[in-house]
This record gives sequence, C-alpha cells and structure tokens, in this order.
Amino acid sequence: MNLVNCRIHSKEKIVLEALPAIEPKPDEVLIRLGAGGICGSDLHYYFEGRVGNFVVKEPLTPGHEASGVLEAVGSNVKHLAAGMKVAINPSHPCGRCPACRSGRENLCERMFFLGSASVFPHAQGMFSDLFILGARQVMPVDTDITLGELAFAEPFAVGLHAVQRAGGNLTGKRVLVTGAGTIGSLCASAAKLAGAAEVTVCDVLDRPLSVAKQVGADHTFRSDQTEVKDYAGRFDVALEAAGHPRALLSCLDAVKRGGVIVQVGTLPHDGMQFPANLVMQREIDYRGAFRWGIEFEWAVEYLAARQVNVRPLLTKQFPLGLAVEAFKLAADKTRATKVQVMGAGMAIEV
Repeated sequence: MNLVNCRIHSKEKIVLEALPAIEPKPDEVLIRLGAGGICGSDLHYYFEGRVGNFVVKEPLTPGHEASGVLEAVGSNVKHLAAGMKVAINPSHPCGRCPACRSGRENLCERMFFLGSASVFPHAQGMFSDLFILGARQVMPVDTDITLGELAFAEPFAVGLHAVQRAGGNLTGKRVLVTGAGTIGSLCASAAKLAGAAEVTVCDVLDRPLSVAKQVGADHTFRSDQTEVKDYAGRFDVALEAAGHPRALLSCLDAVKRGGVIVQVGTLPHDGMQFPANLVMQREIDYRGAFRWGIEFEWAVEYLAARQVNVRPLLTKQFPLGLAVEAFKLAADKTRATKVQVMGAGMAIEV
C-alpha cells in the first residue's frame, strides 16, 4: 500500500508525496488518518495560495479537522493504545501567555494551529496517511461513531464556541444564523442544544438550507429573495457565519434592541463600511468568535453520544490520493456541504 502526504506547493498545485518511515517519540503518537474534512481555509490555500495575510511560502500539508486511528504510541504514553479511534485537536496553545493563563487559549499569542501558513515554517496539517502528534492532542472515543462523523469535532466546536460567546444559555431565545454551510449549520445545532426556542437560518442557496433544516434549524429562508425588514427586530441573537458584509448588515437589522451579534465568519480582508451608530443607538452587543477552547472536548462528547446529527452535512468522501477531485467538489456549494478525504485502508462511508 502506497502511503502519501498531500501537499499544497502553490496556487492550484497539489503534490502527493511518498511518506518516509516515521516513529513516535516517547510522548507522541503515530496516527493513521481516518477522515479529514476540507474547510474553507483549506480551499483558500489551494485555489488562491493564501488565506488573507497567510501566504503559502513552502509546501503545506492542509487539514485541521480530522479523526484517526492510533497506529503506535510512544513509550511514555500509558493511557492510549494502538487501534484506538481518536478525535484530533489541531490547536496547540503555548499555555504561558496572558490569554492562555486567563482561560482563553484560542487567543494564544503563540498559537501553533495545524494546517496553517500563519507561521513559518508552516504548521503542517493532517491530510497525510500517517502523521505524528503529541499524545495530549488526541481524545480516544469508544462508541460506534464513524470516523467521518468524528471528524466534525473541530467545526462543531466552532459552533459551540459561537454560542458561548452569545451568552451560553439561549433558553427561550430566538436565534438567527446567516450562512447555511458547515459552520452555520453547526451553529444552528449548537444553539438548539443551548436551549434556543427558535433557530432560523438564511442563505442564498436552496441546497444548504435544506441541509440546515436536517441538523436543527426550525425555519429557513432565502436571504436574496426575502426583505430583511420582514424580520427586523425579531431575534435575540444573530450568529453571522456567512463571512459576507451583507449578511453582517442583515444581522444588525434583525436583532432586537439590546440584542447580541456574534461574528463567526471571516469577512473580506479589504474591509467594509459598517454602520456603527446602530450598535450604539440600539445597544447591540457585537462580539467576535475565533476558533474554540474547551468546546472541542464538548464537541467530541456530544458527537460520541450522538446528541447531534452531523450525517446530513457529509456530502462525499474521497481517498486521499484523489485530493484534487475532493477539493474541486468541496468548492461547489451548489453540490456539496462537507467533503472529506480518507486515509489509506479506511472504508468510504459516503
């Protein structure tokens, strides 16, 4: 069996490189890729060679949302064993900076986040048949959850963190989510888990709205076909997950006086005009949500216990050797929500 590492060398250039023999050090584990979800940032790296200011300057292995099976464990690792199914935490905060010490590790000043060109040398990701990580970055799971479902832990943690930024307890509240992609749909699921009485999701495409309904949205509407003023002042909380300026402006109109807006999506790096006086006049709380912290563990526990259904989000899986085809499908939002690549020897689930 030929084992490969998927590497982005430059814009629209993926190279499958043969893997050398690797062994874990005493505090490390050797992991065989189970399933790896293709995220929006992975698409930017492939199609544009960059994500905002983060430019691919050397071959980059993408992939930061993944599950796997332990192939071997280091001599100091006593709580894990070969053959275990694991969720993989791609975040490696320093643990020493003020943000880490105050419990906000996601804002770490020296974050090392897998699959990112934010540092140089780059933080290599997990789209590789085999890879090594520190033992502390894996969570074993012994339920019947599939590897494809388990790979949703990272994006689901984003949704859970967005809800925490909105206040955590959403009991009885009406919530609007703009954007029905993977993150928006998982924000809807997280809001329902947090007690929201009503979750409405909007998007400009019918297919993602249909998927959002399957994972928890109570109502959906086409934001390009419905006047936002029809929903003016209806919602207690708005979670902006589309990453589009018009979607953010819709949130400002849609929330009540004293409402909360959480920006989850990444807006264009060239900026936008923002009616800040509305925030002041209506006492709107405008907050950001960046990645996640403890919510990753919560996400794994929810998924393992099947308290949330992510299966409708999973469109198709490809062997890692067909990464180019996988990336092209993942970029087509009219046909796909979440596309995953699978490690060598792993059964295709979808």
